[in-house]
Amino acid sequence: MFNKILIANRGEIACRIIKTARRMGIQTVAVHSDADVQGLHVRMADEAVRIGEAASSESYLRMDRILAAIESRAAEAVHPGYGFLSENAEFAQALDDAGVVFIGPGIKAITSMGDKIASKQLAAEAGVNTIPGYTDIIDGPEHAVSIAREIGYPVMLKASAGGGGKGMRVVCNDEECQEGFISATNEAVSSFGDERVFAEKFIEEPRHIEIQVLADSHGNTIYLGERECSIQRRHQKVIEEAPSPFLDEATRRAMGEQAVTLARAVDYRSAGTVEFIVDANRQFYFLEMNTRLQVEHPVTELITGEDLVEHMIRVAAGEELSITQDDVKLHGWALEARVYAEDPFRNFLPSTGRLVRYQPPEETELVGVDTGIQEGSEVSMFYDPMIAKLITYGETRDAAIEHMNDALDAYYIRGVNHNISFLNALIAHPRFQEGRLTTNFIAEEYPDGFHAADVPQSDPIVPVAITAVVHRMLADRAAEISGQTQRFHFAVRDDWVVVANRKHYPVAVTAVAHGFEVRHGDAVYRVILNWALGEVVVNAKVNDIPIRLQIDRVGGGYHLFHRGAEINAMVLSPRSAELSTHMIEKEPPNLSKFLLSPMPGLLVRLCVAEGQEAKAGEELAVVEAMKMENSLRAVDDVVVANVLVEEGESLEVDQPILEFE
Repeated sequence: MFNKILIANRGEIACRIIKTARRMGIQTVAVHSDADVQGLHVRMADEAVRIGEAASSESYLRMDRILAAIESRAAEAVHPGYGFLSENAEFAQALDDAGVVFIGPGIKAITSMGDKIASKQLAAEAGVNTIPGYTDIIDGPEHAVSIAREIGYPVMLKASAGGGGKGMRVVCNDEECQEGFISATNEAVSSFGDERVFAEKFIEEPRHIEIQVLADSHGNTIYLGERECSIQRRHQKVIEEAPSPFLDEATRRAMGEQAVTLARAVDYRSAGTVEFIVDANRQFYFLEMNTRLQVEHPVTELITGEDLVEHMIRVAAGEELSITQDDVKLHGWALEARVYAEDPFRNFLPSTGRLVRYQPPEETELVGVDTGIQEGSEVSMFYDPMIAKLITYGETRDAAIEHMNDALDAYYIRGVNHNISFLNALIAHPRFQEGRLTTNFIAEEYPDGFHAADVPQSDPIVPVAITAVVHRMLADRAAEISGQTQRFHFAVRDDWVVVANRKHYPVAVTAVAHGFEVRHGDAVYRVILNWALGEVVVNAKVNDIPIRLQIDRVGGGYHLFHRGAEINAMVLSPRSAELSTHMIEKEPPNLSKFLLSPMPGLLVRLCVAEGQEAKAGEELAVVEAMKMENSLRAVDDVVVANVLVEEGESLEVDQPILEFE
């Protein structure tokens, strides 16, 4: 077994690998850029080495600097995590040349599976089901159109070296095909340095289900069940679960056996994932093979009891797998939700900045948090905006969902925008709870984006009642101020009006044994709080039902988060509530004459000039953020009065790009 390994990655996956290595008695070396000098993975590792500036191209993608770090710290092996150099055959070869073990598959597997075109051809030769398509290189937009017509719309254009949704477009007609080919090619070059794009039939009502495989260098290859990864936004996975609520045992076995067949065809060793698209009739087709550890690997670990990182390390050290296919049993259910620094109420724009408050839910046997950050950490524009992965387990799917809802309610993040409200709304959605999933789920259920009104509330009075009780407790405490004169003694009233998101809820709050009673009309809510002044997460029982929500004091009011809903509330006297209806609301400034950057990013393309007319729907500019191109288009017919920035300029969120006449 290795004495010391270097982890060629950052963030939560680096921390995850360190935990297993530490348990195995293996020393770890972290590498870091200037932006990550205070990173959690740097603090957790036994040693750390600086490898460059903040940009990944100057640090985590610099093979020469990582090789120098390996040599300087005498590391015997390297775990690449996922992303960065994890599927880079040149890096694996350089390690082999240096006599350092790559904790991952062999170069043959990386090369053949890393190219989506070659992998499909190889899969077909091995007898694995494949999607109809065009696997040769597409020469240009016109060639793309002719191929798409031959396959039949809708068609998926994909970067050959792609991943994570980058360099991928679904097109439904000739015009979309031409534009999609250009955008996919540009993203492919920007993200992977490879402009090759291919095309395949887009399967409607598809599910994305993947098989986890594990192989050693002694000829043993097994599969560890499947993961359902259909909940995606812009081809990025959002929620994953294991097992799939859709598969039966026969389909699971058939998919697993084909995954093993493919792994053996490329002499695979280590952990890997074979991804399939599954249609409504449980017909499945090979999508791609990821020759690395997957982001969503924890859900497989929870239902199998196997540590995939440990298996990877042991296989790389030459050991034989310690389990056989007959040993693999699936127990219970697991969910994973990806917590991102993004604003779901503003079309999921990425958010950067410092985490001024960070309080994850308590980790138990049923709840886990994989993260690479802590309070005070900064979410940088240079890397993926993932904050953490929240993982829950239950004996049943319903139990795992309930644990996830509770854990999301307890996940407290301030300083950057985040997607917890969206995740909670997804988990609570009736269609999700029924297991009726496709990769189009988010697009179908939220066609106009995510809004506060999209969040279901089983009883909107419950958070109102809890807010009223919190306010009453604060008022009771204020009444205990010492030194009050008898004449001006502060008396706490029982009648209040909770103004929540502009709706008025008259309530009466009275203290009773072990709690409070809140009356609203004819309804009575008995509220028991486990809460102390200054705590941000409120644990309560309302009519004996456990409730958890977050509450912030903002000015003279409160901001609440519960089951995906965000509520702005004021607790007023009846007279103050009456007068509040006469308050004049300040109108926001009119910015309709400007094109604003919706996110921090790089202006890669200006499509118009001063004095130019643009029709509604016409592309005005393209902003790149997190290596994704975002097309900004005219809402109405406009005339450009002024161009306020230049191509190549870095933009802040809401920075004006164009001014219209």
